[in-house]
Amino acid sequence: MNNIINFKTNNKILSVLISLLLLFTNNAIANTSIDVGPSLGKQAPAITAINTLQQPVNIKQLSGEQGLIILFFRSADWCPFCKKHILELNDLAERFTKLGYGLAAISYDHTDILKKFAEQRNISYPLLSDQKVQTMLAYNIVNSEYAIGDEHYGIPYPGVVVIDDNGKVIHKHFFKGYKKRVKFSELYLQLKNES
Repeated sequence: MNNIINFKTNNKILSVLISLLLLFTNNAIANTSIDVGPSLGKQAPAITAINTLQQPVNIKQLSGEQGLIILFFRSADWCPFCKKHILELNDLAERFTKLGYGLAAISYDHTDILKKFAEQRNISYPLLSDQKVQTMLAYNIVNSEYAIGDEHYGIPYPGVVVIDDNGKVIHKHFFKGYKKRVKFSELYLQLKNES
């Protein structure tokens, strides 16, 4: 009788352990960096987005002495993870600019949404609108889960591209899972150590 109870108990424990292992494995796969975006060491594609004043901007205008850090995000309107990530970058914005980097963040949001969010949250760097999806396509980061005509077509895989002062891509980090994001504190330390 004790053997039957032990067998059932051991099976339950084993079943729970296997379930946890599968859960962690799936989360790890969903949150690993994916190979999308421009090639490292190559010239960064042009930006064809507009700022909240409806003005077109380019990499050179946005860059600092060392280059440009671009945050690609899904939406400042409906994505809570994006909002948090924008704010995280804003908290470290002064440190990045002291290293000589310009900052910008791009989504498919309309400029009115971006302007409202930037004003409400005192965002210190430009939020840019890629309403025609040209920048996301040029950077090869359009989320493939949404087709043309879908309400959310044009959202990127969330990520960051760092462009040096010569316009070349020196870092890129993109994720399939919408919860996983670049830690800006870690990126800051990495860029600081490289300078």
